[in-house]
Amino acid sequence: MTKRRDFIKKSVIGSVGIAIGGMGFSSKSYASISGANESITVAVIGIGGRGGAHVSAYSALKDIKNVRLKTLCDTEEKTFAQRAKTVESRTGIKPLQEWDMRKVFDDKEINAVSFATPNFWHALGTVWAAQAGKHVYVEKPACWSILEGRRMIEASKKYNVRVQVGHQSRSSTDIIDAIKFIHGGGIGDIYMARGLCIKPRDSFGIAPDSEPPATLHYDQWLGPVTWRPYNEKRGTYNWHWFWDTGNGDTGNQGPHQFDIARWGMNKNEHPVSVYSTGGVYGIDPKECAQETPNIQNSVFKYADGKTLEFETRGRYSNAEGSVGVRVGNIFYGTEGYLELGDDGWKAFRKKEKESFAGSKPGGAKEDVSLTGGEGAEHFANFLDAIRSGKSSDLTCEITEGHLSAALPHMANISYRLGRGLKFNGATEKFVNDPEADKMLTRVYRKPFIINDKV
Repeated sequence: MTKRRDFIKKSVIGSVGIAIGGMGFSSKSYASISGANESITVAVIGIGGRGGAHVSAYSALKDIKNVRLKTLCDTEEKTFAQRAKTVESRTGIKPLQEWDMRKVFDDKEINAVSFATPNFWHALGTVWAAQAGKHVYVEKPACWSILEGRRMIEASKKYNVRVQVGHQSRSSTDIIDAIKFIHGGGIGDIYMARGLCIKPRDSFGIAPDSEPPATLHYDQWLGPVTWRPYNEKRGTYNWHWFWDTGNGDTGNQGPHQFDIARWGMNKNEHPVSVYSTGGVYGIDPKECAQETPNIQNSVFKYADGKTLEFETRGRYSNAEGSVGVRVGNIFYGTEGYLELGDDGWKAFRKKEKESFAGSKPGGAKEDVSLTGGEGAEHFANFLDAIRSGKSSDLTCEITEGHLSAALPHMANISYRLGRGLKFNGATEKFVNDPEADKMLTRVYRKPFIINDKV
């Protein structure tokens, strides 16, 4: 608990000075922020599923960070009652309800928006928000495609807004400790990182096309995706398993582990090659229309020859490593290896079977919440950066999110084309491969378009 309290203390009052009025600023930083005594007004867009954590986090941070959750926005109106009740019971504020995010952007009182929409809305929503002068917290993966990530970076810079990506691990004290240990040479020079997503998923079935529910604004939900009839099996959560809306588990759970792997390897660049293979196993295609693979193995090479491996294993399986890694990472160095999973991390020296360094039991889970909001440290950091006016204060600024999202996107392109690919990080295009380049973006459906110039 000590590490967690220290981290929270630093995030609340800064590294120097004293807290002013419980607002979370040092005397020095407080005086330099225009309007620092005013609350930050936010809206959460996409309040089903992961959006519930956003609602809980901002509600928990109401007094600690002087934030007001004004508006809830979702294309499915049946989600409003439960989330509104949560906000009102925890903050005393009755939130507004909107189904069209554009009305949220028109509200001059809203300073920031927090996206927990499906992947295919992340980039367009962020660009629109930035154009309206709103700061953005957006869930992983930062974008649905590689080109979208670049447009998000451009929009953030052009409109001078903070854009934080929801890689909450960047604000986890236990994972920060593990990365510091790696960067300090704890297991020597890292030559390979291996990310794991072992999450068995069963068939979700099949259904005929039908009329959308009366409570769902389907056209708005579909947004930039090419029009198709509503199908209940391609909606809530299942959208992850279709290429026009999702990125499979490699691009769903995967981005968290891709981000940690890249972070641990100190790779602030794109790899130069990728090869990915796999398929849909254990599910009868006549009984389930899933398009994305549930078994996928991807290998990336960097310019210096170092390797990043990633495995998506969506069928019944054992865990890996002595800490039982199912969703996590293993780093390999010249002097040993380090296992990082849900229950913490352990480092092993050379051939030794007993770990010589690691986290305290339960450490990885200990700092997930701040006064009841899941991942609230990460949201708190976002609010702090809004007040400081510095994107450099974000623990996962959009450029980081883009680099980590590009990895699963590259893997999926390789998988879909059935061959290895070479990538030019400077141009963010594949090398002499127009077929692969076409998959860097999508054909947008009017009026839900991301223009070349944001």
